[in-house]
Amino acid sequence: MASLYLNPELEPADAEVGARVSVGGDEARHAVIVARVRVGERIAIGDGSGFLVWGAVVAASAAELAIEVDEVRHDPEPEPPVWLAQALAKGDRDELAIQAATELGAAGVIPWAAERSVSRWEGAKAAKGRDRWASIVREASKQAIRSRVPGVSALATTAELAELPGRLLVLDPLGDVSMTELPLDERRVTLVVGPEGGIAPREFDTLVAAGALRVRLGQEVLRTSTAGPAALAVLNARLGRW
Repeated sequence: MASLYLNPELEPADAEVGARVSVGGDEARHAVIVARVRVGERIAIGDGSGFLVWGAVVAASAAELAIEVDEVRHDPEPEPPVWLAQALAKGDRDELAIQAATELGAAGVIPWAAERSVSRWEGAKAAKGRDRWASIVREASKQAIRSRVPGVSALATTAELAELPGRLLVLDPLGDVSMTELPLDERRVTLVVGPEGGIAPREFDTLVAAGALRVRLGQEVLRTSTAGPAALAVLNARLGRW
């Protein structure tokens, strides 16, 4: 199966068909030692920002994994971009949500310190948590062979979510608008997903006062790990991305 490895320093001018492109460091070590990539296999190398090259492996060592480019691709950022504001959740439910959201094409993820979140990122834990999420979306991007690695924002409060640009769609089983009937345009979309205990009434009030819409998916009440990816799937179909 084809694999993707990342080199943020990859320059399009140096990666034309016939060129030699490589990755080193942890990427090369993982490819050769863990994934056991060998000379002759066809893989992709990307910069994580939309530029992707494919080719057969011509060198495979723990110090360097190199290919000879036979295909070049540059993917523009999809419009509108769809972000996921995911409430912190206990266990690994928030991590499962952002992993799936990455595979489904989310432009970025925002960790949300919701009122009813059991998990808390405080002090040094906030930076550690963000780094953990960044690692998850990076690895999910590679697994999905995504040319663009989603951004991971700093931990946000409800008030900060209310100030985000574009449209805020708050997932709510009792919402007045169905996701399948919602009019769409070119504005950025941020899907807001609450924690296990749901979104607090005053959080709904803050977000709605800022122009957010309370949107429902179906009759079922989905887990916090499921709701965001399910909404992304609906939007992908409606936007013609699937």
